[in-house]
Amino acid sequence: MDGLLVLLGLVILAIPVAVIYLLISHSGLKGRVRQLEAEVTKLQLRPDAPPVAQTARDAPKPAAEPTPASKDTPAPEPESTKAPDPVDRAPAEKVIAARRAREAEIASTPPEPRPPSLAARGMAWLAGHWIYAVSALSLALAGLFLVQYGVENGFFPPTARILAALAFGGALIAGGEVIRRRFGDGLEASTAYLPSVFSGAGLVSLFGAVVAARLLYGLIGVEIAFAGLVALGVLGLVLGWIHGPLLAGIGVIGAFASPFLVGSEVPATPWLFVYFGIVTAVGLGIDTLRRWAWVSALSAALGVVTGGLTYVAGSAGEMSLAAQVYFAVMVALAVLIPARGILPDHAEPMALRALVDRQGWPSFPVLLVWPVLAVASFMITGIGAEDAGLFWPGIAVPSLLVAAFVLWSHGAPGLQDAGLVPLAGLFILIALEGVGPGQEARAFAAAYAETAEADFPLAVSVLVAVGLALSVLSLWRGLRPGEGVAWAIAAAVIAPAVAIVLEVTWQPAETIGAYPWALHGAVLAAVMTQFAIVLARVDGDDRLRLSICILSALAALTFAIVLILSDAALTVALAALVVAAAALDRRFELPLMQVFISIGVVAVGARLIADPGLGWAMQQAVFWEVLLAYGGALVAFVAALYLLRGKDRVTAQVMLDTGAWSAGGVLASLCLSRAIEALTGRASEGHWEVGLFAVIWIILALVQVIRFEALGGRLRWVRAGLAGLFGLIALGAILASLTLFNPLLDAFSPNVHGPVLINTLVPGYLLPALVLLAGSTRLVGREIRWGVFGLACALAAFWAFAALRHGWQGPETLELRHGFLQGELWSYTLALLAVGAALFYQSLARGSVVLRRAGLVVIGLAVAKVFFVDISGLTGLTRVLSLAVLGLSLAVLAWLDRWAQGRADPQPE
Repeated sequence: MDGLLVLLGLVILAIPVAVIYLLISHSGLKGRVRQLEAEVTKLQLRPDAPPVAQTARDAPKPAAEPTPASKDTPAPEPESTKAPDPVDRAPAEKVIAARRAREAEIASTPPEPRPPSLAARGMAWLAGHWIYAVSALSLALAGLFLVQYGVENGFFPPTARILAALAFGGALIAGGEVIRRRFGDGLEASTAYLPSVFSGAGLVSLFGAVVAARLLYGLIGVEIAFAGLVALGVLGLVLGWIHGPLLAGIGVIGAFASPFLVGSEVPATPWLFVYFGIVTAVGLGIDTLRRWAWVSALSAALGVVTGGLTYVAGSAGEMSLAAQVYFAVMVALAVLIPARGILPDHAEPMALRALVDRQGWPSFPVLLVWPVLAVASFMITGIGAEDAGLFWPGIAVPSLLVAAFVLWSHGAPGLQDAGLVPLAGLFILIALEGVGPGQEARAFAAAYAETAEADFPLAVSVLVAVGLALSVLSLWRGLRPGEGVAWAIAAAVIAPAVAIVLEVTWQPAETIGAYPWALHGAVLAAVMTQFAIVLARVDGDDRLRLSICILSALAALTFAIVLILSDAALTVALAALVVAAAALDRRFELPLMQVFISIGVVAVGARLIADPGLGWAMQQAVFWEVLLAYGGALVAFVAALYLLRGKDRVTAQVMLDTGAWSAGGVLASLCLSRAIEALTGRASEGHWEVGLFAVIWIILALVQVIRFEALGGRLRWVRAGLAGLFGLIALGAILASLTLFNPLLDAFSPNVHGPVLINTLVPGYLLPALVLLAGSTRLVGREIRWGVFGLACALAAFWAFAALRHGWQGPETLELRHGFLQGELWSYTLALLAVGAALFYQSLARGSVVLRRAGLVVIGLAVAKVFFVDISGLTGLTRVLSLAVLGLSLAVLAWLDRWAQGRADPQPE
């Protein structure tokens, strides 16, 4: 065990030492840069020296030599009598020309060579000064192993061992001071870095001696050990201030490594957290005095690493709570010590904004806080989830951190987003406890397991109260002068988010009942409404923050009604909330309400289609429930659309419009299906049911295509994917109606029910064709529009064929295997000719060449049918009549075609 600890300590010590010496070159380069700057200044001040930093633009222009006048050269006119240049540029053009000239000059100037990176400079320094690193490491280990040697061999009593380590450390510090005072510690001195090496190694030895005196031998009490460590921390600050960053790095690394190198068999205790906290504070304190950023980074990194190792090495029950407190203290140290006060002053930009906007880089103090905060939140959450008795401390510590950042960041705008990290840890811990399930979640679920007279479990109520407290605190922050929308969003989101996480993972309604749990949602809605009232008084005409809180109140109210209402009533209630949002927008001018309206339309649509969905509507629900759910949604969407008339609410209006069409179409299909089932006395099993099913999915697919074309945005590909999925379902239903459930093929479909032209063929084939035709008129994309139109024409043609056959054959001999009657074949020809004539008429009315060509195609089909089918299938006068009608029709249509072309083509003069 000792060897493993020694090896671990060497690894911890070696890596930061290398980093320090890589970074220490910064101090050496400073002197060289200063010397170069002084030499450049001297060169510039010399009167006989040319300018050093002039560019071609700054260089003086040589005076033009006078050109001797000749008799052929006219003398220049006086400047006062010279006419103005008619092509003289305007001032704006001159500015543009000058700017372009500067840009061309900059582009032609070769770029300056990039300076070597920090790592390259550090490696170069280490290559020439590696001996200092080895010397510091050797001296620091000597002091620590002096104590370990006494332990292993028992040569000296414990007191003598500690005194020897203290004496050794003191001698090294004294020697470093003597060298610094007599020979100096500057870069130009021959003893450069030596005072820092000796003093740093001595400081490590002193830290190790105090730790060994307390943890190994128990020679001193907790108070004396604490006081000694604080005194050594102050000494480290003083020495770091005097000697420079090298000593600071050596001292910090050695102090962190000391407990791992003294060879203790005693298990880790919570007092190690106190020790590591003091050492971290010492390192951060050195940085806040001298502004050596890497010292803070090193101290913070080693602080969280050694804290994590201490927690892992100790016993869980004893170390867990201390570890949670320790990591919270690490965050406080990382925030406050660089700010040199109780209130931080971290300047913008925030880390997340810098990551998104990419227009600036956060300052070092801001960058220092984030990794410490991330690791600390991870450890606090993990400890709370792992240790059964530390769930509530795991809730309290992140909550206090969130509250602290809400309060702290008023004077530190760069930390306004830092509270998101512990807030995420809070949500994760609540979720893990419920999914686990953890001890608290199990106790909550078993509250009424033995008797219904047990006390009401308060766990979820307390968690919701924690979320409410953070929301109230965020609102208070948002009411301070100069604050923006972000704090209103936090106030409106935190508490409802806690309730949602509890609903998903804890499922409180199964334990305390739907009504008590819904009461929590009602309380949230009431609090968010009060937030909106407060913001309405403060913001005046600016309704953005008010809208956010109203959205949250509506969402909380939705959450409450979801828990207590039945399927149909819940759908109507959600639709009513959409109407309420539209009314609020109309009354108070709240543009953000269209976000809730859009989400509400999607939620209602999901209930109509998926949960409880079409299966519930077709098979389980009674008719009045279907009418209430789907009819209520239709009325609500139309009412909301009416309330938004005349307003610039494109997203909400498109969502409501398409939602109304989809709800109305689905309702009509369901009503028709119920009517057919009642009239025929058959369960929904035939071609009409498949056709109505196709109508529903055709409507849904068209709705998504319309939204895709009209709205675009980030969800456009989601809408495209839904349109493709719904379209495939509809196409599959259409193919099934034409094959498996086709009444002409006698497959699985019952006979056609109803009189001629008013029968089940209409919902099976004509209704899908009409829906496709109507939808194609609202589509924008040419390819999609013509594809939908072509499919509609194909379905309509099949319906016309099946309807004509049903009129001639009746339902008993409708299948194609029974053959064709002569009048039936002739009627098909007449139908084709009628369709062709109708297309011709439409082409004349609209002046459409496409319709004229389509009419010719249909007539061509009629001609082909007559010559290839009718001549062989008809006999007698029927054949003669068919050919005569075809001839006369073709003559009339040919004349019409010629006349139409004459009107379309210009006549020659």
